[in-house]
Amino acid sequence: MSTVQEIESAIRNLSLEEMRQVHDWLENALEDQLAFTDEFKARIGQSEKEMAAGKRPRVRKP
Repeated sequence: MSTVQEIESAIRNLSLEEMRQVHDWLENALEDQLAFTDEFKARIGQSEKEMAAGKRPRVRKP
């Protein structure tokens, strides 16, 4: 069994509140990984171009 499968299995046994805590942690961890990388800067640049062209930005809903 892979590590990912083990984690998925463990998560299935968590309460809803514990799942939310894992979700928040994972979201923050991913955000930290993207912070100021070239990929992150490119995404920001692309979004700015799209907004300047009149496209509505995608809004992330919590």
